Amino acid sequence: MAYEDCVIVYNGEIYNYIELREDLLRLGHRFSSTSDTEVLLHLYKEYGEEFTEKLNGMFAFIIYDRGKNRLFIARDHFGIKPLYWYGDSQRLLFGSEIKAILAFPGLKAEPRPESIHEYLTFQFIMGEHTMFRNIYKVSPGHQMTVDIQSGDIKTRKYWNPDFTLDPYHTEEYFIVELRKILEETIRQQLRSDVPLGTYLSGGLDSSLVTILSARFLDKPIKSFTGSFHEGPEFSELHYARIAARHSNAELIEIFPTEREFIDLLPKLIYHLDEPVAGPGLFPQYIVSREASKHVKVMLGGQGGDEIFGGYARYLVAYLEQAIKGAINETNEEQEHIVSLRSILPNLPALRQYLPMMKDFWKDGAFEPMDRRYFNLLNRLGNTATYLKREFLADSKGNGIFEKFSHYFNDNNTLSYFNKMTHFDMHASLPALLQVEDRVSMAASIESRVPLLDRRIVDLISHMPAGMKFRGGELKYLLKRAIKDLMPPEILNRKDKMGFPVPLHLWSKNQAKQFILDVFHSQKARERSIINTDYVEKLIDSEQPFGRGLWGLLSLEIWFNQFIDN
Repeated sequence: MAYEDCVIVYNGEIYNYIELREDLLRLGHRFSSTSDTEVLLHLYKEYGEEFTEKLNGMFAFIIYDRGKNRLFIARDHFGIKPLYWYGDSQRLLFGSEIKAILAFPGLKAEPRPESIHEYLTFQFIMGEHTMFRNIYKVSPGHQMTVDIQSGDIKTRKYWNPDFTLDPYHTEEYFIVELRKILEETIRQQLRSDVPLGTYLSGGLDSSLVTILSARFLDKPIKSFTGSFHEGPEFSELHYARIAARHSNAELIEIFPTEREFIDLLPKLIYHLDEPVAGPGLFPQYIVSREASKHVKVMLGGQGGDEIFGGYARYLVAYLEQAIKGAINETNEEQEHIVSLRSILPNLPALRQYLPMMKDFWKDGAFEPMDRRYFNLLNRLGNTATYLKREFLADSKGNGIFEKFSHYFNDNNTLSYFNKMTHFDMHASLPALLQVEDRVSMAASIESRVPLLDRRIVDLISHMPAGMKFRGGELKYLLKRAIKDLMPPEILNRKDKMGFPVPLHLWSKNQAKQFILDVFHSQKARERSIINTDYVEKLIDSEQPFGRGLWGLLSLEIWFNQFIDN
């Protein structure tokens, strides 16, 4: 869209565009449409580059300012919408997908070795780098200005969670404010000219989004859930049905199959551009594909774990800290957040994570916070057994821990809890959002994530960590804010799942030959990464909900799709 001497290319939704448009009208602006795209152009003309600080939504855009002969580029606060770029001495290329950039004549896809090591460590890439050499992400919450004449590029971080503590307000104040924002953001994100529905896993976050959405609509909402027939440990249907009944939602149940996994995995890796996150992307796509037959917009609960502290690893980390503090009679945080006595009632939430805890505590106990959280996130583990010696030798001194530590030890954070959630928001969440965006858009669904509202994060980040994680209870504050909305069975759940996929069962069944074919190709054998002679041992040793086989399989398919062509 063009306005005066500016042209915009834009992807996304600005949820507060109506309010921003009304402000601009009062300032004398006149509009020729009712679109949020036109509002962005007028905001740029009125406020210049600082207008991004007024936006609430998911977006990636480029404005070409012909008068100043420059480009202005910005991406939303959390990285919900993707934006990549490539630059050399002759050209600057942008795309919502890496494959769009790779389509440029003469541009060759090359792997970035440092990123391969980082991917195998975390199954995501930190910061602006990608799996491709010389192709970068515009980082979440960042904007860029490009002087076309000189080629100079300036980057500015326009938003970052501020963890400066607010010591003046009570817990009740934060609860009331959070509830108010939750209701407002759901109302805003229900604005749509096309049919909409919700993803409903039966977990706390998706149930909250579904129940609140149902309150603000005048007819039953369609909700979609996925499950597997392989056993109760791969199904949350019981809880999804409870939430659906509670909200009078029409629940549509989908059952992805092993055959679909075999047929679709290469296509899904192609859609992703990069191998990131876990096997949950497969059922997520199947659910989105079914939803596209009924609706065009879906609301989900992504981001709740990172904002409110919902991962079991936070509890594992604080259990160690509590033991360490009790033994040494010390407190590294200068703030009493969790004691050994206070954490005990919440430890049953770790029952299903005993294998992970055994691995975590087998070495390095009571090291500094950054080293211990790195170990909690490190997915390489036993997978290193199946990598070639020369590849492992090349990984030494690659600076992955130092890069991790830079993000983790942000001087804006003091408590362990804030350091962990800050890292997850900036490093692992963008990978999950990449999956969210790609698998939904591959099915022609617009996915909205109302919990990722900057106002929620701005509120929560100022809270004392002891309020957010009282006694080590996961999502303590969120539960307090919505306890009157939620069925007790969901509010008090201890068996968090996260869309588990029975890959360890499939890999010993029909999918085994598919996996062997992937690893035993000529190209895979020639690569200096995976020792393909041990693939059957890798398959046989895969544990329930393990990520070792998944990580190597995704990486090899990525090479096949993008590098081998």
